[in-house]
Amino acid sequence: MDKLLRRLEQLEEELDEVEGILASSDAPERSDFADLSRRYARLRELSSLAQELRKLNENIAEEEEMLEAEQDEQLQAELQQAVESDRARLEELAGEAKRMLLPERPQDQRNAILEIRAGTGGEESALFAADLCRMYSRYAERMGWQTRVLDSHPTPLGGFKHVVFSVEGKNAFGRLRLESGVHRVQRVPETETQGRVHTSTATVAVLPEVEDVDVEIAPDDLRMETYRAGGPGGQHMQKNETAVRIIHEPTGIIVTCQDERSQHRNREQALRLLKARLWDVQEQKREAEMREARRRQIGSGDRSEKIRTYNFPQSRVTDHRLSLTVYQLEQIMEGELDLLLQPLFEAEVEEILEEQL
Repeated sequence: MDKLLRRLEQLEEELDEVEGILASSDAPERSDFADLSRRYARLRELSSLAQELRKLNENIAEEEEMLEAEQDEQLQAELQQAVESDRARLEELAGEAKRMLLPERPQDQRNAILEIRAGTGGEESALFAADLCRMYSRYAERMGWQTRVLDSHPTPLGGFKHVVFSVEGKNAFGRLRLESGVHRVQRVPETETQGRVHTSTATVAVLPEVEDVDVEIAPDDLRMETYRAGGPGGQHMQKNETAVRIIHEPTGIIVTCQDERSQHRNREQALRLLKARLWDVQEQKREAEMREARRRQIGSGDRSEKIRTYNFPQSRVTDHRLSLTVYQLEQIMEGELDLLLQPLFEAEVEEILEEQL
């Protein structure tokens, strides 16, 4: 808390500086006026949080002092309740301030595209991929976001070899970006007759939805193929070639889309996914260069990095980046992902605070 308050005090000093610049007569003519205005609004919010945090700290100190001196049991109970209420509010506001201290990244505000692929473990890994898809869909519902399947390759038992879907809503990519990596499951598969626990994996990639200005694609670099969409056991078979496969020749990236009913819509969705993947290739290259100089404590976010284990027999979920274990697997699989995401964001802020103070 002390580090957080010291950093907020620094930002309050910056607020005074920005306020002075914006109040000057030549402020509207500055090329960075819009950026300064956005920065001012964010600093105002942080300053308001800082004031409330300081007030709560003062209240808690006073209440604890009164609690030590009070002899009446009823008043003691009331004071104890007030202390607990103020501490809970303090924790809530501190978490909000920490989220706001994360570096502003333009892509965090964008929609997200999630790709989930079955890994090792055969049909069980495909079923786990379907479970992850459901988990993220439930989380999206809780956040008030919309989801749309862009491409899917289901298996006869209800799993997915590969599924791609968009998550549309404010800050979707910012909240989900730390989910990229290898997810491991330990449980007794439905197909297991002797009750043995198996280990399987699925890989999650989280990409921001990009705009045309972010990625340039030359038409000559694309090769498009069409084919008939289909599903397991001949489901959804069509006579027309509505499914689309696009190959980006320079990189060899291949994207497919077959879940829309028209070839035109499938082509649109495939291009949407291709742009996101090309952006991700550029971003991964940039981040790899940065990691050579300095590695993040909570992990690199590399696609091959095992980030989490879901142990069903023990109702346990472990995030390996923080060595964080929670025994609330059922709630997490129902979409209560903030049980894991919030500690990750707080660890990121703690690292940033160490650097800035």
